[in-house]
Amino acid sequence: MIKVAPSILSADPANLMKDVEQVQGADYLHVDVMDGSFVPNLSFGLNTVKGLAQDCDIKLDVHLMIQNPENYVEQFAQAGASIIGVHVESTQHIARAIQLIKQAGAQAEVVVNPGTPLTELEELLPEVDQVLIMSVNPGFGGQKFLESSISKVKRLSALRQARGLEFDIEIDGGISDQNVKQVYDAGVDVAVAGSYIFNAPDYTKQVQTLKDLTK
Repeated sequence: MIKVAPSILSADPANLMKDVEQVQGADYLHVDVMDGSFVPNLSFGLNTVKGLAQDCDIKLDVHLMIQNPENYVEQFAQAGASIIGVHVESTQHIARAIQLIKQAGAQAEVVVNPGTPLTELEELLPEVDQVLIMSVNPGFGGQKFLESSISKVKRLSALRQARGLEFDIEIDGGISDQNVKQVYDAGVDVAVAGSYIFNAPDYTKQVQTLKDLTK
């Protein structure tokens, strides 16, 4: 059964905690942090992560879409992030960023954009707890799922098995009941879902549907 991480980027920002409280059965809460530079948008920051960590029991999966994330990962770990994801494209010091996340006591995740080949992160695989495959171009919610991400997940899953590694594979972008079984069968362990969950009347039902489809 797939793990589900609702993305609060699609929640109502004026009623964020109310929306979060209405989601039951999720494994993580996915928090997108955008700086307006690495991606052309601004979103949540340290204070949001800190507030969620204080008020929620669920683990926070914090996705840093920011330039030079190594300068901030310790602060996000201290704020309460359980998992911190950093883009291989966002820094020349990706290995150091991963190391700093682990030193700060959080789980380390490396993230790769749709146009970036897996060769860019192969050397990091033994060091990370999770790999996030972007199945849309990062920066905005509600985009259409890119079918090419399926083959990338399959290749990553094969690499994991061949090397005897145990990192989780997460996917983010356009996930719904229409494709969750397909990505799960390809090797995905964790599905991020935003608009599919928060644009529906019953958030918990949406989470459970994704899980039921991958039993």
